[in-house]
Amino acid sequence: MKIGDLIIGYEKFKDTKFKKYENKFLDLVKNGQNPKVLFIACSDSRVDPSLITLSAPGDLFVLRNVGNFVPPFAPDNDYHATAAGIEYATSVLQVSDIIVCGHSHCGAIDSLYTKITDINLIHVKKWLELGLEAKNYVSSHLNKDANMKEKYELTEKISVLFQLKNLLTYPDVQRRVDDGELFLRAWYYRIDTGELEYFNTETGEYMPMIGDEN
Repeated sequence: MKIGDLIIGYEKFKDTKFKKYENKFLDLVKNGQNPKVLFIACSDSRVDPSLITLSAPGDLFVLRNVGNFVPPFAPDNDYHATAAGIEYATSVLQVSDIIVCGHSHCGAIDSLYTKITDINLIHVKKWLELGLEAKNYVSSHLNKDANMKEKYELTEKISVLFQLKNLLTYPDVQRRVDDGELFLRAWYYRIDTGELEYFNTETGEYMPMIGDEN
């Protein structure tokens, strides 16, 4: 898709979809946003939270970054968009659910197993450190005979669980979880099949999303 295609797409949006949601947008402007879900997803162009969930404008507060990572709470960090978004969604918007959604064929997870030498990727290299805990866990628990595809997929899934752990380092996230006001959820999306899975805390494994994850 080129810039010209985006402009054509915008024109179609303005003539059709915007009109469909015009009253919704006016209400969101007048009364402000009130999403109940913070959706943390990967920046991967193949993963679109609103498309996957068929959400309408105003339904999701979305954070996207490379690898759908959650940096631990660090008040001495001068700038951090993901941390700011988590705090805003939790403490200001008062969302009731936070979803961290990993996905198949994730380039960030793949890169955990590749040595990065390009000096132009200094920030990428540092950011990927947020996935090392998951990589190390998989390396120490997965059968040595497992192939790279199995290793990548397990790392993609395990990484989401470590990101949930990092979420609990945020004081207001921990407090609201303890008070039963906020629920953390781990999802996994398969790009090639469109299937969505969720982590079942009772069974300790990912299961197909069939409407019983609530």
